[in-house]
Amino acid sequence: MLKIIFNRLKKLNLLTAEHIEKKMMQILRPIFFLILVVFAGTGFVSAADMTEKDAANSHSEESFEAGKYVIEHVSDAFEWHIATFGETHISIPLPIILYSSNKGWNFFMSSKFHHGHEAYNGFRIEHEGENEGKIVEINENAEVVGLPIDLSITKTVAGIFVSVIVLLLIFLNIAKSAQKRANKAPAGLQNLFEPIILFIRDEVAKPAIGEKKFEKFMPFLLTAFFFILINNLLGLVPIFPFGTNVTGNIAVTMVLALFTFFITSINGNKHYWKEIYNPDVPWWLKYPVPLMPIVELSGVITKPFVLMVRLFANMMAGHMIVTVFVSLIFIFNKLMGVEAGLGVSVVSVAFSVFIVLLDILVSFIQAYVFTLLSALYFGMATSEHH
Repeated sequence: MLKIIFNRLKKLNLLTAEHIEKKMMQILRPIFFLILVVFAGTGFVSAADMTEKDAANSHSEESFEAGKYVIEHVSDAFEWHIATFGETHISIPLPIILYSSNKGWNFFMSSKFHHGHEAYNGFRIEHEGENEGKIVEINENAEVVGLPIDLSITKTVAGIFVSVIVLLLIFLNIAKSAQKRANKAPAGLQNLFEPIILFIRDEVAKPAIGEKKFEKFMPFLLTAFFFILINNLLGLVPIFPFGTNVTGNIAVTMVLALFTFFITSINGNKHYWKEIYNPDVPWWLKYPVPLMPIVELSGVITKPFVLMVRLFANMMAGHMIVTVFVSLIFIFNKLMGVEAGLGVSVVSVAFSVFIVLLDILVSFIQAYVFTLLSALYFGMATSEHH
């Protein structure tokens, strides 16, 4: 992909490929070195957290539950856990915003739940049953009486705010640099991101949508690409204020897919809708049973659904695999003793680092695939009849 970008810029006489490659390597080399060091410690950070949990389980004579541990570390939460030192948990409480038909609006911090072990103001977080992980409303006898409307700022929402701040800092800096260096070779962050922006324009939007209509879709395509990419990468850094699995949350990917769906539907021309409701196929495929219209209409729904699931599944899988590898240390420790746990830890941490590094590549690929497919859908919706 970089080679294509370099050749494109060379043809446009913006910069020589050698100059871009040299500048990008100067920027990326310390970044990737830092990421490698941080990721190498990921397993040890998780292992320290699990050691505390494992000790708590031994006190309560309960065995370590790997499945529960994995789910807890990839699911959303009402607080932002940072680290654990011994029996001290360092976490940041997040705002709880609830609306109940009985009590109206309720605003308080998640610390009122005391890590979820107690109720507050008639609400509590359920830890089992069909409402596990949700805030429920209870009566004086601690019985569940209903589910309030939950508009709380969870860890995923807080992570989105962090990524938006990062995006604004990056692109405001790029915009300022572009204004100062008009008609000059780009420098700094502009030198890094401008080839990517040109790649999305020249190799994704133009071929998929067309030379005449691509510009109106560029703001969304660029926003979607960089939003997904930045959140994918920040989710791999296990250091506050990063580390939230934003794109591994199906609600987030659903909203992104719905944006693609609505933009496609709103901009679809009459030829696009004719091919859905009255395609040019033999009449017996449309009457008396509208077989092809049903197939075409189902395709309108399955396209954004596939966008949603693909991004969610790929980013969730990477996080889950890492936690599974770390869990093996404590599973072997329980089954065969400390020596087995120490022996497996070397392999587990090595594979964890490998998976996280592989996730860096997946982060770029998934951002590219989502943007490319969205552009293809826009092109199909706006193409003229031939």
